[in-house]
Amino acid sequence: MTTKYSNLSLESHNISVTAAPFTSLPVQEEMTTKYSNLSLESHSISMTEHSNMPVEKNITLERPSNVELTCQFTTSGDLNSVNVTWKKGDKLLEDNYVVNTTGSILYTQYRVAVINSKQMGSYSCFFGEKKQQKGTFNLKVPEINGKNKPLITYVGDSVVLMCKCQDCLPLNWTWYSGNGSVQVPIGVPVNDKYVISGKHANETGLKITQLSEDDQGTYWCHAIFELGESEGHVKLIVLSYLVPLKAFCAIAAEVVLLVAIILLFEMYTQKKKKPSDDGKELEQGEQLKLDDSNGIENSGPRHRKNESVGQ
Repeated sequence: MTTKYSNLSLESHNISVTAAPFTSLPVQEEMTTKYSNLSLESHSISMTEHSNMPVEKNITLERPSNVELTCQFTTSGDLNSVNVTWKKGDKLLEDNYVVNTTGSILYTQYRVAVINSKQMGSYSCFFGEKKQQKGTFNLKVPEINGKNKPLITYVGDSVVLMCKCQDCLPLNWTWYSGNGSVQVPIGVPVNDKYVISGKHANETGLKITQLSEDDQGTYWCHAIFELGESEGHVKLIVLSYLVPLKAFCAIAAEVVLLVAIILLFEMYTQKKKKPSDDGKELEQGEQLKLDDSNGIENSGPRHRKNESVGQ
């Protein structure tokens, strides 16, 4: 590795991890001159020999740029014995990267001029051979934010579906309606049913009038950038006015059923309680009669006994 890069001149590059010198390849110098008018994007990631999981970093690019990707690898072993490779996807990259060491840290940097969608994608640095440590930079265009939750409306109403991207300016917006697995482009207004508009360049709106149940489904918004396309989606649900009425009727039916059950339970309780009460009253009456008769019988002998004593 030392022999491979011994004939390369050294230049100083500022990176976010640690400032370290990097050799510049002739291809890099030619690329820098050709695309010197492009802005420079510098990104870095760091790994150690004890890292168990790959390290990833997402990079958002809206317009053509020069991109510097730096990987830092810290190890306690011999840095000269660590093999360094770069890949774009599954394709091995043999040019436009340099390697340098400082103390126990190994640096590698890859530089690419991103001028169209062909240069977008995933760039990965690898350290080692059998047990490889991997760091990946994902170059993407800005994400489009639609609506996560379904938008619910009713037949005959109008609705506006919105999509936007944060801090970006797409070259163009396009709307599609989802017909199963097929996306159908929405072009010029059809009977004033569709109107595409947007107050700002980073957003777009699709107005749909005279809604019917056939209009429900998924609508896709595509944003076109210099470096590729991105899309978001909005799910639309169109309900008939009978739907809430059905729900109300179902709730009312449940209430009526509950009231009927309560009334039947009370009637059953009253019927069960009435014979029991009548039985208790009958027993009390019989007990009173029995007590009265006992009183009469007991008073007779006493009276006769008193009479005999008097004689």
